[in-house]
Amino acid sequence: MQLTPRQEKKYIRKALKDDRLRSSVDKATQTSLQKRQDKVNQIPYWEELRYRANAIKRDVMEHLDRYLEQFEENCLQNGITVHWAHDAAQARSIVRELVKKNGVKTIVKSKSLTTEEIHLNKDLEKTGTEVLETDLGEFIVQLLDQIPSHLTAPALHLNRKDIGRIFQKKLGVDYTEDPNELLAIARKTLREKFLNADMGISGVNFALADPGCLCIIENEANARLTTSLPKIHVAVMGIEKLLPGFNELATFLKLLPASATGQLASVYVDIVGAPAFRQFGEGAEQVHVILLDNGRSKILADPQLRETLFCIRCAACLNVCPIYQQVGGHAYGWVYMGPIGITLIPQYLGESEGRYAPFMSSLCGACGEICPVRIHLPHHMLKLRNRVVESGHSMFIEKPVIKMWAFLAKRPGLYRFATWFPAQFQKLLPKKMAFPAPGYFKKRALGRFDPLGFRKRYKKWLQKSEGK
Repeated sequence: MQLTPRQEKKYIRKALKDDRLRSSVDKATQTSLQKRQDKVNQIPYWEELRYRANAIKRDVMEHLDRYLEQFEENCLQNGITVHWAHDAAQARSIVRELVKKNGVKTIVKSKSLTTEEIHLNKDLEKTGTEVLETDLGEFIVQLLDQIPSHLTAPALHLNRKDIGRIFQKKLGVDYTEDPNELLAIARKTLREKFLNADMGISGVNFALADPGCLCIIENEANARLTTSLPKIHVAVMGIEKLLPGFNELATFLKLLPASATGQLASVYVDIVGAPAFRQFGEGAEQVHVILLDNGRSKILADPQLRETLFCIRCAACLNVCPIYQQVGGHAYGWVYMGPIGITLIPQYLGESEGRYAPFMSSLCGACGEICPVRIHLPHHMLKLRNRVVESGHSMFIEKPVIKMWAFLAKRPGLYRFATWFPAQFQKLLPKKMAFPAPGYFKKRALGRFDPLGFRKRYKKWLQKSEGK
């Protein structure tokens, strides 16, 4: 599936016509929000955790160069090989070289948005390497050749009937929509791949600078199998994923599960500190971590938008967003979606490619209120809207309309006529008919104009008040 943020309007129109999609997304997001709230209510110091997390991430971003050097030094001491990738092409090249050098034929992957960001799977498949996603949601969307539609629940846009038909068609099994049977089918398919894989590729939730290790958080154990069964483990992480150490990690281990999946604690917290084979005689013999920039340094250099790098990919902002609830993740045209996605798209891909993204928000503020690390998302959306306009990538019609309004506003006589005319025109329309205007339809009515207008109504009100 090839998507692009340039086609967001097309994707939105398509999503709004898909009642099944909207029903699946609405049900899943409302369930997630309720589960999250139940867990947050059990943590009396929730707001203190949010403030602390924000302070930790701010410190890391302001001293990222120092933390990266510390992380690299400690990883090397632990036997972890560190690679630096300036962009997506360099990151893919590093992985291809490791595949070629070690004669890798089969790769299993745990869920990683960063590898989705750099289109790693497609690149490896071109070399003849088999690449299999092992997270259940990722496995399902891979069968459909789609990108994830949600940061933590990749197949959120599908219901169990959809999945039953997908498994029947793609895996050649009998149709079933029973969740337990569907899970058993996936487990049977994936287990053989785990045992025969030459390499495991994972993402990284958090990297700890002081001990020089990686933290991967999950609920299915597929990440643990991905990082421990194959002889080679490659972790791809954005440079913003760093934390100072275990003390700081504890804060995020409380915030992330509640925000992401409505749990007080995740089922598995995997810490990778060294190649396990050296100590235990089994497990990975090589551990590689690829530190990916791919535009992050550019964001880091911007004091106004640097905060968007604080994101821990919990997806709480997606679940609460009224826009996402209506159109799902694919409408955004990229691997990052929802409120955090629309702030990242123009920053990573540029104002031209991402010119529509910052406007996919009602600016209700719910995303900023729910964010566990207190990212001021509405503020960043407004700033990015401003940049899109300043860069000349806003809609063509906007500038002429604003110039026309400015022209009229400076000329009271013309302004009064221009505002008087629509009210007179609507007298020719049926009383129940809304005033026709571009972009407004049956489900979004512009309404009718006041036939008196503000000035006459205000004078009438004054006269009535004085009469009293």
